[in-house]
Amino acid sequence: MTPKKKILFLCTGNSCRSQMAEGWLSHLRSDDYQSLSAGVEPHGMNPLAVRAMSEVGIDISAQSSDHIDIYLDAGLDYVFTVCDNARETCPIFPGDAKVIHLGFDDPPRLAKAAQNEEEAMGHYRRVRDEISQFIEKIDPLLY
Repeated sequence: MTPKKKILFLCTGNSCRSQMAEGWLSHLRSDDYQSLSAGVEPHGMNPLAVRAMSEVGIDISAQSSDHIDIYLDAGLDYVFTVCDNARETCPIFPGDAKVIHLGFDDPPRLAKAAQNEEEAMGHYRRVRDEISQFIEKIDPLLY
Protein backbone atom coordinates (compact mmCIF):
# COMPACT_ATOMS: atom_id res chain seq x y z
CA MET A 1 0.00 0.00 0.00
CA THR A 2 1.36 3.41 -1.00
CA PRO A 3 1.52 5.92 1.87
CA LYS A 4 -0.79 8.90 1.63
CA LYS A 5 0.73 12.11 0.32
CA LYS A 6 0.84 14.84 2.98
CA ILE A 7 -0.65 18.10 1.80
CA LEU A 8 -0.50 21.30 3.82
CA PHE A 9 -2.66 24.34 3.08
CA LEU A 10 -1.00 27.52 4.33
CA CYS A 11 -2.46 30.98 4.82
CA THR A 12 -1.85 33.89 7.14
CA GLY A 13 -4.26 33.24 10.00
CA ASN A 14 -5.19 29.58 9.46
CA SER A 15 -8.74 30.56 10.29
CA CYS A 16 -10.67 30.40 7.02
CA ARG A 17 -9.31 29.49 3.55
CA SER A 18 -6.71 26.96 4.66
CA GLN A 19 -9.20 25.44 7.08
CA MET A 20 -11.80 25.09 4.33
CA ALA A 21 -9.23 23.48 2.03
CA GLU A 22 -8.18 21.04 4.74
CA GLY A 23 -11.82 20.18 5.35
CA TRP A 24 -12.61 19.67 1.66
CA LEU A 25 -9.58 17.48 1.01
CA SER A 26 -10.29 15.39 4.10
CA HIS A 27 -13.92 15.04 3.08
CA LEU A 28 -13.38 14.24 -0.59
CA ARG A 29 -10.01 12.48 -0.70
CA SER A 30 -9.05 11.13 2.72
CA ASP A 31 -8.22 7.73 1.21
CA ASP A 32 -5.47 9.27 -0.93
CA TYR A 33 -4.17 12.29 0.98
CA GLN A 34 -3.45 13.44 4.51
CA SER A 35 -4.81 16.97 4.74
CA LEU A 36 -3.27 19.57 7.06
CA SER A 37 -3.44 23.33 7.45
CA ALA A 38 -1.41 26.01 9.18
CA GLY A 39 -0.82 29.73 9.30
CA VAL A 40 2.13 32.06 9.48
CA GLU A 41 0.23 34.01 12.17
CA PRO A 42 -2.59 31.69 13.34
CA HIS A 43 -5.46 33.28 15.20
CA GLY A 44 -8.12 30.63 15.66
CA MET A 45 -11.05 29.28 13.69
CA ASN A 46 -13.35 31.71 11.92
CA PRO A 47 -16.94 30.90 12.97
CA LEU A 48 -18.36 31.96 9.60
CA ALA A 49 -15.98 29.59 7.81
CA VAL A 50 -17.14 26.81 10.14
CA ARG A 51 -20.76 27.74 9.34
CA ALA A 52 -20.14 27.83 5.58
CA MET A 53 -18.60 24.38 5.63
CA SER A 54 -21.35 22.96 7.85
CA GLU A 55 -23.88 24.10 5.25
CA VAL A 56 -22.39 21.53 2.86
CA GLY A 57 -22.16 18.81 5.51
CA ILE A 58 -18.50 19.22 6.47
CA ASP A 59 -17.69 19.84 10.12
CA ILE A 60 -14.37 21.66 10.53
CA SER A 61 -15.08 22.85 14.07
CA ALA A 62 -12.66 20.32 15.60
CA GLN A 63 -9.75 21.36 13.34
CA SER A 64 -7.07 23.42 15.04
CA SER A 65 -5.45 26.68 14.03
CA ASP A 66 -1.75 25.80 13.98
CA HIS A 67 1.50 27.66 13.37
CA ILE A 68 3.53 26.58 10.36
CA ASP A 69 6.53 25.77 12.55
CA ILE A 70 4.98 22.50 13.76
CA TYR A 71 5.00 21.18 10.18
CA LEU A 72 8.50 22.16 9.07
CA ASP A 73 9.84 18.64 9.67
CA ALA A 74 6.60 16.76 8.94
CA GLY A 75 7.72 15.19 5.68
CA LEU A 76 5.26 17.15 3.59
CA ASP A 77 4.82 16.32 -0.07
CA TYR A 78 3.00 19.51 -1.08
CA VAL A 79 2.36 22.93 0.42
CA PHE A 80 -0.36 25.04 -1.13
CA THR A 81 -0.26 28.71 -0.17
CA VAL A 82 -3.80 30.05 -0.41
CA CYS A 83 -3.05 33.74 0.09
CA ASP A 84 -0.38 36.15 -1.11
CA ASN A 85 0.99 36.85 2.37
CA ALA A 86 1.60 33.15 2.98
CA ARG A 87 3.31 32.86 -0.40
CA GLU A 88 5.61 35.78 0.45
CA THR A 89 6.47 34.51 3.93
CA CYS A 90 6.44 30.78 3.24
CA PRO A 91 9.41 29.11 4.87
CA ILE A 92 11.70 26.68 3.15
CA PHE A 93 10.61 23.15 3.92
CA PRO A 94 13.14 20.41 4.55
CA GLY A 95 12.92 17.54 2.10
CA ASP A 96 11.16 17.55 -1.20
CA ALA A 97 7.96 19.47 -0.43
CA LYS A 98 6.70 21.17 -3.57
CA VAL A 99 5.24 24.63 -2.87
CA ILE A 100 2.37 25.72 -5.12
CA HIS A 101 0.52 29.02 -4.86
CA LEU A 102 -3.26 29.30 -5.18
CA GLY A 103 -4.96 32.63 -4.82
CA PHE A 104 -8.33 32.65 -3.09
CA ASP A 105 -10.09 35.81 -1.97
CA ASP A 106 -10.17 36.48 1.78
CA PRO A 107 -13.79 36.17 2.97
CA PRO A 108 -13.26 38.05 6.27
CA ARG A 109 -11.75 41.01 4.42
CA LEU A 110 -14.56 41.03 1.85
CA ALA A 111 -17.22 40.61 4.55
CA LYS A 112 -16.15 43.78 6.38
CA ALA A 113 -18.35 45.82 4.04
CA ALA A 114 -21.36 43.52 4.47
CA GLN A 115 -24.51 45.01 5.91
CA ASN A 116 -25.35 41.86 7.88
CA GLU A 117 -24.17 38.32 8.56
CA GLU A 118 -26.19 36.81 5.72
CA GLU A 119 -24.59 39.18 3.23
CA ALA A 120 -21.18 38.34 4.71
CA MET A 121 -21.91 34.63 4.30
CA GLY A 122 -22.14 35.12 0.55
CA HIS A 123 -18.38 35.76 0.44
CA TYR A 124 -17.65 32.68 2.56
CA ARG A 125 -19.90 30.49 0.40
CA ARG A 126 -18.32 31.67 -2.85
CA VAL A 127 -14.77 31.01 -1.65
CA ARG A 128 -15.84 27.69 -0.09
CA ASP A 129 -17.22 26.61 -3.46
CA GLU A 130 -14.12 27.80 -5.34
CA ILE A 131 -11.93 25.78 -2.98
CA SER A 132 -14.18 22.74 -3.50
CA GLN A 133 -13.81 23.03 -7.27
CA PHE A 134 -10.03 23.19 -6.89
CA ILE A 135 -9.92 20.14 -4.58
CA GLU A 136 -12.06 18.14 -7.02
CA LYS A 137 -9.40 18.71 -9.71
CA ILE A 138 -6.27 18.48 -7.53
CA ASP A 139 -4.78 15.25 -8.91
CA PRO A 140 -3.07 16.65 -12.04
CA LEU A 141 -1.11 19.09 -9.87
CA LEU A 142 0.26 16.29 -7.74
CA TYR A 143 1.91 14.05 -10.30
